[in-house]
Amino acid sequence: MELDRKQFWVIDVEGSGQQPPEIVEMAMVEVMNLEVTPNVRHWLVRPKSPISPHVSRIHGLTDEDVRDAPSLTDIEDDLMTWLEGAAIVGHNVKVELDILRRGLPDWAPAMAVDTLRLARTLLPDLSSHSLERVGEALGRAEEAARRSGQRHHSALFDATLTALVFVDLARLALRAGRADLLAEADLLGSAQPKLL
Repeated sequence: MELDRKQFWVIDVEGSGQQPPEIVEMAMVEVMNLEVTPNVRHWLVRPKSPISPHVSRIHGLTDEDVRDAPSLTDIEDDLMTWLEGAAIVGHNVKVELDILRRGLPDWAPAMAVDTLRLARTLLPDLSSHSLERVGEALGRAEEAARRSGQRHHSALFDATLTALVFVDLARLALRAGRADLLAEADLLGSAQPKLL
């Protein structure tokens, strides 16, 4: 996989806690040439159903916070401008794929690289491969907080941390001569089991 001159959008969404889940916050951070750029997109999104109190305690967003926010339909054109045919990255990216495909049924990303899969392969000795634990192991949590001005479980913080983690893991894979790991971590690749 050619990584120089390659653009990725690192995505994180926070949900409503309802079934099916709806987006209440979304962030995208650009990685270009294995560098995190200042190009960031961030939205609060008004769901159709109330936010569950349980998930409000996790991500800190309440119905009041998103009351005046646009709906997913309102920002769909903007999202498609950035996402159409894009290579995306996420930590357990299947979550982002599932929720975005539900809201944007015509969307088809070029790739969906999962940093959770990369971390499990490249950092096998970690007791947990949660984004928080991987970010701490790579020494990236403070930088993510500084860049985003947010905390864990906000979409902007998590997308920023995932972008920094992705860059580190991709560089580790390349130094080890294992560029194939990036293709293996692509959930849309032909060698992957059908997860979606």
